[in-house]
Amino acid sequence: MIMDCAIYRKGERQTVDGDLSDALDIARENGDAFMWIGLHEPTREEFDLVADELQLHPLAIEDAVEAHQRPKLERYGDILFVVVKTLHYVDETSDIEVGEIMLFVGADFVITVRHGQGSPLKEVRRRLEGDADLMAYGPGAVLYTVLDEIVDRYETIAHEVETDIIELEREVFSPQRVTVTEKIYDLKREVLEFRGAEDPLIPVLQDIVKRRIQLPDGALEYFRDVLDHLLRVDERVDSHSELLTNVLNAHLAQVGMQQNEDMRKISAWAAILAVPTMVTGVYGMNFKYMPELQDWWGYPAALLLILGVCAGLYRWFRKSGWL
Repeated sequence: MIMDCAIYRKGERQTVDGDLSDALDIARENGDAFMWIGLHEPTREEFDLVADELQLHPLAIEDAVEAHQRPKLERYGDILFVVVKTLHYVDETSDIEVGEIMLFVGADFVITVRHGQGSPLKEVRRRLEGDADLMAYGPGAVLYTVLDEIVDRYETIAHEVETDIIELEREVFSPQRVTVTEKIYDLKREVLEFRGAEDPLIPVLQDIVKRRIQLPDGALEYFRDVLDHLLRVDERVDSHSELLTNVLNAHLAQVGMQQNEDMRKISAWAAILAVPTMVTGVYGMNFKYMPELQDWWGYPAALLLILGVCAGLYRWFRKSGWL
């Protein structure tokens, strides 16, 4: 589905209402203009209407329609094809939802194909339309702004993940006995998805910064800034992964210590209960001749012996930290 289509000339937007071919001809006639088409989860038939006019490569068309691609940069003739993962953080569940944006960047056009809900394209258009100097770089400005907006969102999500990890640490070291193993594994899975989005994007930006694609004069500094931000995000994701591993190890150590403490308590009470069990077991064997069996003080003496030994064991176990 085509969500937006416009021609930009000297920072000014001209909405396209008619045929795409006519709009592209207008952009090319002006020389200093370009057309930007935005699509959301198009079908093959819908995308073919655009692809036929702009002569896009069949392999790139297939990737754009099917989605589920790794971040990458490819060149098909004079057209640059870029795939970027978008991320959306859900506060209620601490989940990270992954989407995709594909960009076809030509000399006088840009096509953005969006999959998923986490998309910054509305903000990108608003930002570009308010900055005529940036818009002067043409289609490269759209590519830069999309990448910059996505990486900025990466930084925001990295901060949210860090907050979740701090909360997990508090739960692990809380005096209350809580089981957070499932939460830790869930968050590790989200961090893994995060890494799958940001890490493959690094070589894409490195290729751009190393001038392996043609950029307008002065545009290189913008992409270098995005790469610097992305490298910082990558370092934070690395630290998040390592910190979660440490939190998991600490939690498992806590669980092991709690189990050892429980076993000590069980063993201590078993030892205390063994005393009355042994004494009553001896006197319950129904022998006729047993010590103090015929004396009146035999029964209270046996009870006092049991209570005394049990009290002594209890005090000793308490002193040694088993109870």
